[in-house]
Amino acid sequence: MAGQETGPGDGPWWQSAVFYQVYPRSFADSDGDGVGDLDGLAGRLEHLERLGVDALWINPVTVSPMADHGYDVADPRDIDPLFGGMAAFERLIAAAHQRGIKITMDVVPNHTSSAHPWFRAALAARPGSAARDRYFFRDGRGPDGMLPPNNWESVFGGPAWTRVVEADGKPGQWYLHLFDTEQPDLNWDNPEIFDDFEKTLRFWLERGVDGFRIDVAHGMAKPPGLPDTQDATVVLRHTDDDPRFNRPNVHAIHRDIRAVIDDYPGAVTVGEVWVTDNAQWAEYVRPDELHLGFNFRLTRTEFDAAEIHAAVQNSLEAAALENATPTWTLANHDVGREVTRYGGGEIGLRRARAMAMLMLALPGAVFIYNGQELGLPDVDLPDEVLQDPTWKRSGHTERGRDRCRVPIPWSGDAPPFGFSTSADTWLPMPAEWADLTVERQLKDADSMLSFFQHALELRRGRGEFDGVLIDWLAAGRDALIFRRRGGGLVCALNAGERPIALPAGDLLLASAPLADGKLPPDSAAWLV
Repeated sequence: MAGQETGPGDGPWWQSAVFYQVYPRSFADSDGDGVGDLDGLAGRLEHLERLGVDALWINPVTVSPMADHGYDVADPRDIDPLFGGMAAFERLIAAAHQRGIKITMDVVPNHTSSAHPWFRAALAARPGSAARDRYFFRDGRGPDGMLPPNNWESVFGGPAWTRVVEADGKPGQWYLHLFDTEQPDLNWDNPEIFDDFEKTLRFWLERGVDGFRIDVAHGMAKPPGLPDTQDATVVLRHTDDDPRFNRPNVHAIHRDIRAVIDDYPGAVTVGEVWVTDNAQWAEYVRPDELHLGFNFRLTRTEFDAAEIHAAVQNSLEAAALENATPTWTLANHDVGREVTRYGGGEIGLRRARAMAMLMLALPGAVFIYNGQELGLPDVDLPDEVLQDPTWKRSGHTERGRDRCRVPIPWSGDAPPFGFSTSADTWLPMPAEWADLTVERQLKDADSMLSFFQHALELRRGRGEFDGVLIDWLAAGRDALIFRRRGGGLVCALNAGERPIALPAGDLLLASAPLADGKLPPDSAAWLV
């Protein structure tokens, strides 16, 4: 049953859970303003129950000016009216729990909105004040402090520092923002920061939230002295030794967070951990830190057997260093949709279906991004509708992430496809999505949605998916075959150009019809 308290072997529920990521602006609009909201989500829970998910991860819905679509938080303990306010969130929690679906929500500890009362107080205060110590205010370098305190760049492009005008009307100190100008970084060396964050965590847990996805979980801690970076930085990317992220003292913060979460049995934390070194990544999922940590290797992997094998094996080895639960995801609101990454069109769909089978066959927790179950591609949007701050901050050189955030289609033959009563949706929906609506796919036994429903049903209900380890079986250079140790499920994936023979066993599911008993290219199969 969805929402089970324990997973296979009576472990915590989240160890084998299927999480469904909801980008709330793009899921379902209940009030006709063209932006998705929480009552819209509550009204579509039947779809998620039918799909067979255990939990939702909801992108930020707290009070925000929406400079970065909610990741600039002005009040972390209230729901933004855009999404329906606190009453709508309480209705959603009750309705989801009634269906056996758990709720996890995004929290953003690295920074606040520039509209947060703390930051407004800091701007009004003097240099060296307690109000400014909650953030990173520094004097500039060079004559009259006209240069930023260091050479750090924003993840979204452009400098990571903005100079303020002081009370006397003169240019003054600079403040740090690793993301947008309207997202000033918090100084976690100040004990007020954790004290307030603890209040936020307890506030939501007391209201029935089942856990949190922690944004930029490898951030928060900054190195003493804020030294310059030695290497050039890339928009939306960074390395493990980048001084802006992955500092050793971030782990003390996670231990403090875990101590709070442990007061609420069954609650889970999932960290966004953009760290590639296995030993460093594993530190985040030590027994007294995060329950789960995103490992993003599959989101950066081409449809190539050797690359996929390496990504899977690497992820398993990283988690095993701390006996942690692996996590698997192919797409999210930051990295783009896999149908497009795998070539687009029919070949992209075939490969996406095959990779979904591989992901669902692996031990651990799985994250599905809304619209993934429909086979949605990225959308090539016109310049004038782009809203991601990356587009502006990069000088219109990086188009940003709007392409994978377009609202999902529910019904009908033309936009807005039942997403809203308004045709003026916050991002435009392509007319060619008429064949991809939930309504149409439910009527088609061969659709991507029907495939996902069947695959999730098998994963949830059959003992062959038990076991926390896999064994790789012999396969050609363009194929992957592994067996779940303990359950016995065999998964085969063909990334080559010719059909391959399947290993012995009874066919449980295939992502494409077999060809004379063989697995065709760009497809996968489960055997028992």
